[in-house]
Amino acid sequence: MNLDAELKRWEEQVLGPVIKRFPERKPQFTTPAGIPLPAVKTPAEGDYLEKLGFPGEYPFTRGIQPTMYRGRFWTMRQYAGYASAEESNKRYRFLLEQGQTGLSVAFDLPTQIGYDADEAIAAGEVGKVGVSISSLEDMETLFRDIPLDKVSTSMTINAPASVLLAMYIAAAKRNGVEANKLRGTIQNDILKEYVARGTYIFPPKPSMRLITDIFQFCQTDVPHWNTISISGYHIREAGSTAVQEVAFTLANAIAYAEAALAAGLKVDDFASQLSFFFNAHNNFLEEVAKFRAARRLWAEIMKERFKAQDPKSMMLRFHTQTAGSTLTAQQPENNVVRVAIQALAAVAGGTQSLHTNSMDEALWLPTEKSVRVALRTQQIIAYESGIADTIDPLAGSYLVEYLTDEIERQAKAYITRIDEMGGALASIEKGYMQSEIQDAAYRYQRAVESKDQMVVGVNNFQVEESLELEKLSVDPSIEMNQRQRLAALRARRDNQKVSELLTRLESAAHGSDNLMPLMVECVENYITLGEICGLLRKVWGEYQSPAWV
Repeated sequence: MNLDAELKRWEEQVLGPVIKRFPERKPQFTTPAGIPLPAVKTPAEGDYLEKLGFPGEYPFTRGIQPTMYRGRFWTMRQYAGYASAEESNKRYRFLLEQGQTGLSVAFDLPTQIGYDADEAIAAGEVGKVGVSISSLEDMETLFRDIPLDKVSTSMTINAPASVLLAMYIAAAKRNGVEANKLRGTIQNDILKEYVARGTYIFPPKPSMRLITDIFQFCQTDVPHWNTISISGYHIREAGSTAVQEVAFTLANAIAYAEAALAAGLKVDDFASQLSFFFNAHNNFLEEVAKFRAARRLWAEIMKERFKAQDPKSMMLRFHTQTAGSTLTAQQPENNVVRVAIQALAAVAGGTQSLHTNSMDEALWLPTEKSVRVALRTQQIIAYESGIADTIDPLAGSYLVEYLTDEIERQAKAYITRIDEMGGALASIEKGYMQSEIQDAAYRYQRAVESKDQMVVGVNNFQVEESLELEKLSVDPSIEMNQRQRLAALRARRDNQKVSELLTRLESAAHGSDNLMPLMVECVENYITLGEICGLLRKVWGEYQSPAWV
């Protein structure tokens, strides 16, 4: 059979007459990333099996595990944290009781940028968008009565990731759990902070040193820990396309791998502890293809560019969160449907863990009821939809394979351009990634305003409504209580020991020794997050975003 001839015959004899009778809705159909969508796509000849492979084998297009969800479901990891450590601990235990299988910690803004709750710059922000953690005492409270040797914990923390990991290790140790028993992830992805999110502290060179120190330390001391979660999520939230999300995330991952090699690590010693974090948007088929393309492209990068030998080094393991930027304050109940579609795409694409957003997050912190609905969405997909009963369920779909190929091809072109600029960090310093994302965000907003891109309940199908949802608010006394606790902590700790340790830390920061063992010792003696980051600010300075941004 001549496929080209058959396609031409179908277009002329079948498709053509229908289009004449019923004109298509748009002059051109494309995905949100701008990839043209043919009416039908025939399979490629020759390289079908080579591109797909088998599940659990290179190039991992079809998944990183041979059985995928037939073996076990993805980790259902709801992102949570607000107010005080006590309040967040209650929420974590509630989620575990409801069937959640892993924890995911949201920190407040002062914690994310390395300030204690009692510092002037933190005023008004303590406990607002996450939990306030200033000391080991807070971390111990956060995980009270939670078995850290049995629960996997993800922490969305970047610039001060080394300090929060040290606190987690110390808190577990106080509860009789050794570091080599811990499982979880720290985000620890500073490059995307420079690109898209902004919660950076230190300049690139010392920031990369902290990251490679963590790689080295965890290799021996915390072997089951994912040392970094290289994040495309925030790149997508900033307005990128699906192609840009894959390309810029993998370009950043290349930079981290190169930094680890420059620090003397071997690729197969650290690569299996790298993990990724992606977004899931509304265009179902493009999102499924995005995950498959990212897996295949990363496998090729690790094998061909970095000469990895261990298949585990070539596996792209990733967490997914549904898209916060797609949630609407208007008709918030519609967000349940959006989240369900996005979660289904993540599962069909082969995610290892998943967070589903709550319907009211465009308005305020999610209530227990809305969080339960979000978690139930995952459980319905797992237990009722049938999507997890087979591996890579959409493989062989002509359109999915076409989109997978196109996303891979276009992402490769971006990575080549970034390589020509000198790599991810150089492209960030030149503003390349930022400007590409800004242009994509602008195009999307123009499409929404012109109604070329419909957003149900926002630019079409509006209704008059009065919101009657339950609202969760943060007690304003949280900040005052945190300040009082910190004052009491500083009064009763061994401040001579604190002074000695801070002197040692300052000396070590000027040197080249791995800082992680000393970080653990510092937090065990109740040196606070702000004190550690403040000292490192003094030694290393702070990153200043380029003036063009």
